[in-house]
Amino acid sequence: MVQQSERQATTTWRERLKLFFTLYDSRFEDLEKHNWKTTLYRDFSAGLIVAMTAIPMAMGFAMAMGLRPEQGIIAGALACIIGRTFGGSKYQVYGPTAAFIPLIASLIAKYTAITGSAEQAHGFLVVVSIIAGVVLMIMGISGLGKYAKLVPNSIVVGFTVGIAIAIALTNFEDILGIETVADTIGQDEDIKGGFLHNISAALHHLNFINIWSVVIGLSTFFLTRYLLKVSIFIPAPLISIAAATLASATLLKDKGIILIRDIYGTIPNNFFVFTPPIMPEFSATLVVDIVYFVTAIVFVSGVESLLCSSMADKLANNKRTPFNADKEFWGQGLVQIITPLLNGFPCTGALARTATSIKAGAVTPFAGYFKGVLKLVLAFYVAPYLEIVPMACIGGILLWVASNMIKPAEIKEVKAAGRFELAMLVYTAAMVPLTDFLTGVLSALIIYFVAIKLFPSLKQESTIKPTVVAD
Repeated sequence: MVQQSERQATTTWRERLKLFFTLYDSRFEDLEKHNWKTTLYRDFSAGLIVAMTAIPMAMGFAMAMGLRPEQGIIAGALACIIGRTFGGSKYQVYGPTAAFIPLIASLIAKYTAITGSAEQAHGFLVVVSIIAGVVLMIMGISGLGKYAKLVPNSIVVGFTVGIAIAIALTNFEDILGIETVADTIGQDEDIKGGFLHNISAALHHLNFINIWSVVIGLSTFFLTRYLLKVSIFIPAPLISIAAATLASATLLKDKGIILIRDIYGTIPNNFFVFTPPIMPEFSATLVVDIVYFVTAIVFVSGVESLLCSSMADKLANNKRTPFNADKEFWGQGLVQIITPLLNGFPCTGALARTATSIKAGAVTPFAGYFKGVLKLVLAFYVAPYLEIVPMACIGGILLWVASNMIKPAEIKEVKAAGRFELAMLVYTAAMVPLTDFLTGVLSALIIYFVAIKLFPSLKQESTIKPTVVAD
């Protein structure tokens, strides 16, 4: 029985491979003859709620990465369908996540400058994502899923805080309304850059702040937070953006608020566009970059997805077959290979959307299928209206995402584990935005395990559980 093989430790790569190609497995065990109508209704409702929530978030993530808004829509839909087909979790919702923003943004910015084309930069992203996908699939076949759980909790939480800081401070120019200042004043400088560059550039253009953009951005932020406090079932980001867009198109029509179409033009609804891999001119720097970005994509995909799967089982109070870590690696690999080839980018398990799906009643992977399809259908019909969304709204949504990533309870748990754990949290949280994702995390891991090896007393017994990178 497939269910039995999943509960037992699979010891050979052949057994794992057979399991990976068994698509209708124990993830669907809660769909039974006596309850199939109720179960499918619950999955459909959950998929609809998550789809409405995910559209504006996916657009915001894509634009923060230096990509087009429609690429976020297709990435989220495809990743969820592929992940739910080949992944190892019953409940997990896949899509764009905040952890990938600094990583992909740095690749797109660097290779747009090198190649002179954002399309070619995206083609290089396809290259490294495919390689990362192959690595993840090999890791799944090799049974390496269990090792992702060895990442210390303090570094996971520190990484989360660092990403949140980077997102909040590198995208606040959208709220300030100075996104296209460099172009409007005839400069060649691009105001979207790295963490320190972006802060410096924004401070130099404070005299161009549009107060109405600030109102729109902060209103989006606070309305989203308020609606979610009323009920998690409310598609708060979509409602907040709709209200702010209506205000900017009527009451604030002539206030100089920057819209999505001012930067990206028309938003097409032909989402499926084949984007082939493109290799820039060969050099030693290119090889280093390939290793760097592949390693980073594998790390984020593996750790975040497995931790999210584990948390999903807890949230759903799953009493039956738990998620399969190795199959999750396999599914993540296919997500990273297929999604970028069809105009998307790397995605992984998304905690906030997974939690929303579970609380909205999701029972089986069909909820993920409904989410992916409904997201495409909704986006297809509202595409003409997406281009009139103010950029300040996107800034407000990203600010909400960043604030949602920092959880005082998680920081307190790390603090309770000892001063060394807290120091590692602070170090990681600072290094991620000040250097880059991989430098911050890898240096933290090296320091952590070397220090534990040399000074075993630093490692105190702790009952805290690994946390998940929020999206």
